[in-house]
Amino acid sequence: MPKYLFFYDTPVGRLGIVDENSQITRLYFSGSSKTKDPGAAIADATVAETELLKKAGIQLQEYFNGCRRTFDLPIVPKGTPFQIKVWKALLDIPYGETRSYKDIASAVGNERACRAVGMANNKNPIAIIIPCHRVIGSNGKLVGYGGGLDIKQYLLELEQRFL
Repeated sequence: MPKYLFFYDTPVGRLGIVDENSQITRLYFSGSSKTKDPGAAIADATVAETELLKKAGIQLQEYFNGCRRTFDLPIVPKGTPFQIKVWKALLDIPYGETRSYKDIASAVGNERACRAVGMANNKNPIAIIIPCHRVIGSNGKLVGYGGGLDIKQYLLELEQRFL
């Protein structure tokens, strides 16, 4: 099955996006210390810009320019059934709004699963497009983000600026 990877420079750094069988399966922050072995993503992928990756790159730039609030891309995040349920709930958080981990736990049918929601957020393979940056602590504080809290804050402020 063909797998392609391409990199885009953005205001939050260089992002790598993976296209597998004409579906986005991963987006990662290439400069983040939390990126789990970006070399593995490159090892079994052809570095090339497919039409889908070009479309994803354009939509990301539109997002960063304040012209796009939702993404229109075929995404297929790989994870457990619970993780996938959480990631689907994240897609329901409106642009410029936030939800707590408890809110997401309730949305997936188990309000006591706050920690599990946090772990699912941590494993989100398609950050920004699946907006895990919109999930905050119940006290309103920013907690955890694969790209770093500075990027999470930047994304939330960006969305507020363009509301």
